[in-house]
Amino acid sequence: MIKSNPSKIPYDLNKIKKQARRSIGNGAVTEDYPLDLKLACRHLNTALATEIMCVMRYRHHQIIATGIERPQLAAEFSEHADDEQRHMMMIAERINQLGGNPDFNPGTVLDRTTTEYGKGENLLQLIEEDLIAERIAIMVYRELIQWFGASDPTTRRMLEDILADEEDHADDLSELMRGVPNNSVR
Repeated sequence: MIKSNPSKIPYDLNKIKKQARRSIGNGAVTEDYPLDLKLACRHLNTALATEIMCVMRYRHHQIIATGIERPQLAAEFSEHADDEQRHMMMIAERINQLGGNPDFNPGTVLDRTTTEYGKGENLLQLIEEDLIAERIAIMVYRELIQWFGASDPTTRRMLEDILADEEDHADDLSELMRGVPNNSVR
């Protein structure tokens, strides 16, 4: 059995201090960052494009929802759009922290997003589009959480927080779907 010495520091502090000074221009990204930074930023830019798309879709649905259910649905779509915009900014900030460039280019959002914009014509279809998009986002975020894992706990925790919101959105939308009649035509 190996005995550990609890009074001994488990790292070389002098080495850490030298590395911190040597790469001071890299901000939070230290020399020992274990992932490929370009790939990490590319994955996060895909998530960013997905959040941009979700904001646009929810805002569109907020405006075009009609009928007796409109006030409740418009409020729900607005709340979800606000959450997606917050996610968008969280991801953009993290990309920037990692030394990448958050890509807000509207010309490439469609190519980079994991979800679709949709073409729903009635309330049920709008909710269904949003629920499908949330389910896709949930699966993608789970994969990204695994990819970042213990190598980048800051990004992983951010993605876990976003995932929790996306799961709440999916639950909200599923509940709304059950309450909207099939003939709620725009």
